[in-house]
Amino acid sequence: MPKQSILLLEDDLQLSDTVKQFLDYSGYKVYPAYDALQAKDILYEHTIDLMLLDIKVPHQSGFDFLAEVRDEGDMTPAIFITSLNSVDDVTKGFDIGCDDYIRKPFALKELRARVEVLLKRNFGTHNSQVDLGDGYSFDIKGLFLSYKSEKVALKTKEAKLLALFLKNTNELLIYEKIFEVLWEYDETPSQGSLRAYINTLRHALGKRKIETIKNMGYRYVA
Repeated sequence: MPKQSILLLEDDLQLSDTVKQFLDYSGYKVYPAYDALQAKDILYEHTIDLMLLDIKVPHQSGFDFLAEVRDEGDMTPAIFITSLNSVDDVTKGFDIGCDDYIRKPFALKELRARVEVLLKRNFGTHNSQVDLGDGYSFDIKGLFLSYKSEKVALKTKEAKLLALFLKNTNELLIYEKIFEVLWEYDETPSQGSLRAYINTLRHALGKRKIETIKNMGYRYVA
């Protein structure tokens, strides 16, 4: 089985080399980048399963880098490696779309544990492309939709909703289950927002793909 791949954006050469060697030894393929421009090149040239991102890096901050990646529809799991400690910084990172934080200095074993947790969330299969028909495919690891190999922009919750449908094909998903997956504990679920996400997916995949079960929820039809 091919090794799972990690993009490591860290401009501290010594720390980058230490983390790379440790994760290489742990069985991962690590692509180091020392600035945001190198990281973008790696992301476009290779299939990346997880991103480790320092925040204070040359050319573009880790925050801005991830925001741009998410705007392009790439939902590859991301962990920020940072010396920043404020609640505002942490909140900003999660709002942008990161999945976890680890603060410097950190134990390498803790980093590996966080990496393993995130990678296990993504179906546990390296072949992550799901053929949706009519030229569409969905990457269940990166959480991005493609049409004839071109990425289709989806919001984070839209991508998570499509992944949830694909995990539960032909099964009724009640509103409560969808709210539980899409909204964080400190967020208030919105029926209006959910309908908007459903409309976006229907517009891309076809109205017949997602059935409305009145007063109950939705069902994705294979």
